[in-house]
Amino acid sequence: MADINRDDNEIELAGPPRFRYGERVVARSVIRNDGTYNGRDIGEVLVHKGEIGYVININTFLQQFYIYAVDFVESGHRVGMRAKELCTLDNLPDEVLAQLGEKAQALSTLGSARPAAATHTPSSSLTPTEAP
Repeated sequence: MADINRDDNEIELAGPPRFRYGERVVARSVIRNDGTYNGRDIGEVLVHKGEIGYVININTFLQQFYIYAVDFVESGHRVGMRAKELCTLDNLPDEVLAQLGEKAQALSTLGSARPAAATHTPSSSLTPTEAP
């Protein structure tokens, strides 16, 4: 029987969770199904690098790690992820915001609801006019 690979010597549970409920986060890498996501093939991409999601639950794994259940709205997947696989969009340090300068203001709109687009009727659904 293979040993479980505990890739970190640090016990994350010794401190508070890095992210909070409802916090906007971004995936730092592509996340593929490891066999724990029902209805998808093993190896199938569930989350793309840079995809934005919201922390909806915080659990633990192996009495060592926090696992963040993240709802990725664009893909519709809810995936459990480690802190090292995520980056916050809501609580960036002041020095990072200073380096971003004016671009930091754009962060507030990432992942938020967009205004509804104007209703557009496709031309295929219009009744054609008859020639005289």
